[in-house]
Amino acid sequence: MRTAFKASEMVRKATKAAPPLPPMAGVKFGTLFAPYMMCVEYNTTEGWGKPEIRDFGPLSLMPQSGSLHYALQCFEGMKAYHTADGIRLFRPDMNVARLNSSHKRLAFPTVDEKEWVECLKEFVLANRTWIPAEEQHSLYLRPTTIATNHNLMVGPSDRVLHYIIASPVGPYYPTGFKPVRLVAENKARRAFPGGTGAYKLGANYAGPIMHQVEYTKKNFQQILWLAPDNTVDEVGAMNFMMLWKNEQGKRELITAPLDGTILPGVTRNSILQLARDMKEIDVVSEKRVHIDAIMKGLREGRVEELFGCGTAAIVTAVNFLQFGEEGLAVPCPETSVTRGFMEKLVNIQYGRTQGHPWSVKIADTA
Repeated sequence: MRTAFKASEMVRKATKAAPPLPPMAGVKFGTLFAPYMMCVEYNTTEGWGKPEIRDFGPLSLMPQSGSLHYALQCFEGMKAYHTADGIRLFRPDMNVARLNSSHKRLAFPTVDEKEWVECLKEFVLANRTWIPAEEQHSLYLRPTTIATNHNLMVGPSDRVLHYIIASPVGPYYPTGFKPVRLVAENKARRAFPGGTGAYKLGANYAGPIMHQVEYTKKNFQQILWLAPDNTVDEVGAMNFMMLWKNEQGKRELITAPLDGTILPGVTRNSILQLARDMKEIDVVSEKRVHIDAIMKGLREGRVEELFGCGTAAIVTAVNFLQFGEEGLAVPCPETSVTRGFMEKLVNIQYGRTQGHPWSVKIADTA
């Protein structure tokens, strides 16, 4: 049985020439798709098949597939960049490691991580004319794995489909760096101890949607999710961070620890590493902070910045936080640590920070 698929075996089944990339002006995030997708199938008898690059189009699934009934699916989010000197990826090793973590959680077969990255490179290069060259634009990549079994058994799937699609995108917020209004939710939960919050499973994103709809009507753009003890969990679909002067007078950057309920975000990891090298930050902490401590810090003027971080928007500043009946303005200065993280990450992603190991060049500019 084949335990891995390899880039050297890539089969080209695309039949259509790639059309020109349409103008990106006014295109909403995730609504335009590149002409080719990559697919590779698995079954418990033969193992992994050969990866294929196909024309982008519908999938054919049996209606009893576990992905449709029992949420047996997971995905990743990452980007490819058209830079001054070539085509680049950002920390793909972290994405494939997290993909394998999600696979294990769903009892899916894992992938060979080095070969997967090589397959990803081939896929990106097949779509290279659809990587926008404009500043703050990129090709958003969505690796996905779904159960495709032919039965209704509640259990591990004997068939799996792994595929990758891509979407040319501009900045997540069309107006640029856009602060958001938050509301802290202390009744519904995004995740819980012993659950699946640490994995990028489709099911994790379904539960919060109803709440997001309701709070949007009340002029809140994101929800600050809390754990059962009212410590901060995540913000929307992003990791949450706070910069404040703690009660010892130290300037501290704090985020929730990877305790099994928090998604190990690639952007989260990158910001923490950058912050540990910054002289203007005294302490970088991965620990739980209670919502009451944040509200108290805001009232006392000790909270300097709140923000979310993730692949799509990179960083999202917060300018207002509501908890219960109390709503407080959050500092959101023009010159901020939040903006600084954005600039540092963008410079790495687009290859402007020379020789940085997080930026992986996969081809020269044509």
